[in-house]
Amino acid sequence: MIITVDVGNTNITVGVFDGDEVAATFRITTKMPRTSDEYGMLLINLLEQNKINHEEIVDVIIASVVPNVMHSLEGAVVKYLGIRPIVIGPGTKTGIRVVTENPRQIGTDRIVDAAAAYELYGGPVLVLDFGTATTYDLVDKDGAFLSGVTAPGIRISAKALSEDAAKLPEIEIRKPESILAKETISSMQAGLVYGQIGQTEYIVRHMIEEADLGEVKVVATGGLGRIIANETSVIDVYDPTLTLKGMNLIYKKQNRKSGKIK
Repeated sequence: MIITVDVGNTNITVGVFDGDEVAATFRITTKMPRTSDEYGMLLINLLEQNKINHEEIVDVIIASVVPNVMHSLEGAVVKYLGIRPIVIGPGTKTGIRVVTENPRQIGTDRIVDAAAAYELYGGPVLVLDFGTATTYDLVDKDGAFLSGVTAPGIRISAKALSEDAAKLPEIEIRKPESILAKETISSMQAGLVYGQIGQTEYIVRHMIEEADLGEVKVVATGGLGRIIANETSVIDVYDPTLTLKGMNLIYKKQNRKSGKIK
């Protein structure tokens, strides 16, 4: 079994793969500073809670957009699992060619999503990730990463409303029964969710139109992606574990049987 670790700005999402099967997934908050021992104990305990023996883990692959947690996290994997992890970065075989003006500026999470969507659903494909930011990434039929759009995520927008407007509260992000809101909370929910639906439809249609690639599959992922995917016809597939699947696929391309330190 291998572990895939997706280090995002809000959460660290961990997947355990037995071949192509997802044996377990769990999340750890990113923003709390932790030592390597704290990360190590969390990993071991969460594996045990999911009835997975950590001795059965033969390798670990990490994709991160948060550099300041990597020293502790890599140290935890080495110390507690006895594995030197693969960290996805420039030079890692992904199956995706980045042909934008500055390829190094494209986050590894976006490359991983693109690799997964292309391999699992074919190209051309447009990948939407509803995370801390909402991203829209276009891959052509030959696996070339052509373009990406970045917008504020729904949670960022909700946080900005409650923090910058004195009388607006923190709210649960969900679709209200009607867009015709009659009080503050549902009016905020309507603005956030229906606004995201409108943004999604507009950006998807214009990216596909301007790229002129013919029929494009639209694949969405990310924690709040399900809310949006259920409300629009422009999204063809919602895959909540797309990023973790992409890391598993990329791991296979490295032709490494084990990362165990001898």
